[in-house]
Amino acid sequence: MVQRIVINHQRERMAAIRHPEKAHRPDNPIQKKPSWIRVKAPGNNPVYDETRELMRKHGLATVCEEAACPNIGECWSQRHATMMIMGEICTRACAFCNVTTGLPNKLDPDEPAHVAEAVAKLGLKHVVITSVDRDDLPDGGAQHFADVIAAVRASSPDTTIEILTPDFLRKPGALEVVVEARPDVFNHNIETVPRLYPGIRPGARYYQSVRLLDDVKKLDPSIFTKSGMMLGLGEEKMEVAQVMDDFRIADVDFLTLGQYLQPTVKHAAVKSFVTPDEFADYGAMARAKGFLQVSSSPLTRSSYHADRDFAELREARARRLKKGQD
Repeated sequence: MVQRIVINHQRERMAAIRHPEKAHRPDNPIQKKPSWIRVKAPGNNPVYDETRELMRKHGLATVCEEAACPNIGECWSQRHATMMIMGEICTRACAFCNVTTGLPNKLDPDEPAHVAEAVAKLGLKHVVITSVDRDDLPDGGAQHFADVIAAVRASSPDTTIEILTPDFLRKPGALEVVVEARPDVFNHNIETVPRLYPGIRPGARYYQSVRLLDDVKKLDPSIFTKSGMMLGLGEEKMEVAQVMDDFRIADVDFLTLGQYLQPTVKHAAVKSFVTPDEFADYGAMARAKGFLQVSSSPLTRSSYHADRDFAELREARARRLKKGQD
């Protein structure tokens, strides 16, 4: 049988514009997704359109768009948008990520107020705020995170806040600034197993990321910690299990596991599509290791169903504390 590969030249051109550092790399043809990965387009949904227009009005970027999240239709139709602060240009060049790489612009001093206004207008009970990596800033953007948290607290005091941060590599004192702002959930994604870091996450260090999560708990044990991995990049099952063990040593509360999806032909190739049953097995393994909360499915992403998951996370902690008192 002859396999016909269709080359999308427009996709290649867009990849070169967004990711000039990847332009020289050989193409990795994008594989057809299995049935359990496919999602419906948002279609004509007024709430989706309202959410999009609100982001545009306030000049806000979202990781939903920049990272080409497959769940954007569902989430935006429920007014759930993950806001990406500090611009749309990242100083890192991870092999899996669709966010633009380059030299970022200056921070917008009005951004904390714009984020807070958008959160209030959306009526969010729980908001997820992430960012690009800002290695160009002395504190990696830590104070900007703290300012955004303070602005949201002031305008929406009942809204719980989840942040998804960079690793603050070589930024002494940065983590303390963010923790002092007291987000409800501190999320930092490990992304993959240590063996794959040189090719997948070359600008990061695995043990720096684990240490960051461990330090959050040491600084403020009341803050929930969370991290996630993408599967399908060539990891082995025992390697995933070892990451889980490293997380438990760091007292990470919440683990998310989802399928890696290749954004363009210039990004890292999908090595395998992990089946729903395999994700269920990984989820069972994680729960047995003692995580308070686990989300493990092909379409799981860091902020997918974050509001519902936070409520369950809080209940799980209360049950564990009660059990310890009995």
